[in-house]
Parts: sequence; structure tokens; C-alpha cells
Amino acid sequence: MMQNALGKLYLIPTTLGDNANPLEVLPISIKNTIEHLNTFIVENEKTARRFIKKITPEKAQPSLKIFHLNKFTEASDLPTFLEPCLQGIDVGLLSEAGCPSVADPGSDIVKIAHLQNIQVVPLVGPSSILLALMSSGMNGQGFAFNGYLPIDKHERKHELKRLERLSSDHNQSQIFIETPYRNNKMLDDICNTLSPSTLVCIACDITLPSEFIKTKTASEWRKNTEDLHKRPSIFIIHKH
Repeated sequence: MMQNALGKLYLIPTTLGDNANPLEVLPISIKNTIEHLNTFIVENEKTARRFIKKITPEKAQPSLKIFHLNKFTEASDLPTFLEPCLQGIDVGLLSEAGCPSVADPGSDIVKIAHLQNIQVVPLVGPSSILLALMSSGMNGQGFAFNGYLPIDKHERKHELKRLERLSSDHNQSQIFIETPYRNNKMLDDICNTLSPSTLVCIACDITLPSEFIKTKTASEWRKNTEDLHKRPSIFIIHKH
């Protein structure tokens, strides 16, 4: 007797903010995939359900099975999230913003899927990191994503100088992010720490009506009048 085929794990990108019309920035394949899925792994159930409703208003919300993947999730629980796949049921890993597993929870789930021989299907969608790099004018051939920098001011300035040296030594654009309510402080530290001629790109509210993307030198950013407070932003630096 043949065993049932394994279900697939779909990696589902979302919009980069609530103000975006989903089907203006996401391909129709996202809608088609969500239409046939009823099991999802998500970071925040409320926002995930709201996104699903926007994409497929006709889908019955009570029919959805939701697994929670966030900082409170026990590592021992992760394999259970993929049990539906072992029963032949497809599962969607849904990002909170942008692409799953990239500056976003999910890579541990994907790793388990590979260990269990479950097919992983990445879907096309917006990545704020790549969109920022594309629009920065910096080196798209050599770059590194560094995640969050240290919160401590002294350690953060030390890390900024280290990334600046890496950029100069290897002709490598250095990308990082900050918690949105600390963006303005990050920009202040960038301006007061980096060499005046170092290029700095700030890509803010990407794909949203309030999108703001500028590349200027650190010294030019000292004259900045743009308020970045609580606006999702990507920072990129490059020193020639």
C-alpha cells in the first residue's frame, strides 16, 4: 500500500506595511496559494488573519489552523508544526512583513522541513533588504546583511566603525536594520561616527505611499530633516 505523498511547506511573503494594497506588490501566485491552504505557521495570529482576509476574503477564518512561531515558542514544539505535512497536508509559513526566514523567524522550520524531506516552496514577494540595495546605487555584487547592531551606544559606534572598515577593505556594502522607534538615534550615530565621505543609504517605508529612499554622504545626512521615527527602515553604508 502506497504512503500518502508529503505535503509541501510554502514560504509566503507579505506586504511591507498595512498601507500597501497586497495585490499591487504581491504576485497572483500568493493569492492562489493561500486559497488552497488552511494551515499556517505565523508570528502574530491577528495580523496574519488580517492579511489572509485581505488576500482571500471568501476564506472561512474558523477553518484555519494556526501555529505560533515567535520568541515565546519552545524549540521542542517546532517539529509538531510540520506534522500536517507528514499527513499530506500543505502548510504555509507566513512572514509578518516581507519574506519568511530573511530577517524574520522561520529558518528553523525550513531546516526541519529539509530534514524530514518535505518540499520547501519559496514564493516571490518583496524583500526590503534587496529592494533597498537595488535602489541604493551601492555594490550589488558584494554586500553583507548584518541584522541589528548593538543597543549600547558605545558598542554600536564600535560596530559602525568595524562595518565601515569592512566596506572599505572589501568594497562591500554593509546592510543593517534598527527597531523603528530608534531610527533617528541610529542616524545620529551614523552621522557622528562614520567618515564624512562614507555613503549612507536610508530606505524607509519601502513600497508604501510614504516611501523615502536616499543615498548621501554621512556629512550630508547631518542636515537631514526626514523623520524616521517608527518607520521601518533599511540602512546601507559603503566607504570607497
